[in-house]
Amino acid sequence: MSQPHTAAVRQPHHHRKSSELFDKASLGFWIYLMTDLVLFGTLFATYAVLHHSTAGGPGAKDLFEMHGVMAETLLLLTSSFTIGLALLAAKMGNRRYTALWLIVTMALGASFLYLELSEFGALVADGHSWRGSAFLSSFFTLVATHGAHISVGLIWIAVCLYRLFKQGLNANALRRLTLLSLFWHFLDIVWIFIFTFVYLLGVAN
Repeated sequence: MSQPHTAAVRQPHHHRKSSELFDKASLGFWIYLMTDLVLFGTLFATYAVLHHSTAGGPGAKDLFEMHGVMAETLLLLTSSFTIGLALLAAKMGNRRYTALWLIVTMALGASFLYLELSEFGALVADGHSWRGSAFLSSFFTLVATHGAHISVGLIWIAVCLYRLFKQGLNANALRRLTLLSLFWHFLDIVWIFIFTFVYLLGVAN
């Protein structure tokens, strides 16, 4: 009679321990996200102060090519939708569609990164590197920091795919995908601010 009672006591303890781990992981992630928010806020403020400091060289209106930027924006916004579909499929327990939408998200993110690096390459090839002026330094720093985060997100997606094929869909996989989705949506929001504040206003002024 005592043995079933012991098992009954251990079961809630196990669930409580898992819940505590989940809470700690989520809290750590939100703390990280808040520090990232401060980082990007600082970079935006720096760009706002320096975007007119062109050292007599070309400014945003002269350098930015909006067709490529619009394509980047479309790719990233679409990827925000597809990672949402991946999370939805995971919650429904469909491993196949979870993997499919993660792969699509990864392809869209990689395409965005390729276009961004192509933009940087074209600017540098034309003699407009980050060393050209304070404006260019702040521009490259802000946009490249966002691009570095996209790279981290792509690695994270690859790791989630690997674990998905190895371990299947379980509570840990769902937790990781939820945090990944939040991270990716955060990067999309940051890009919307970059697109509006850096590119659109830069071309308009």
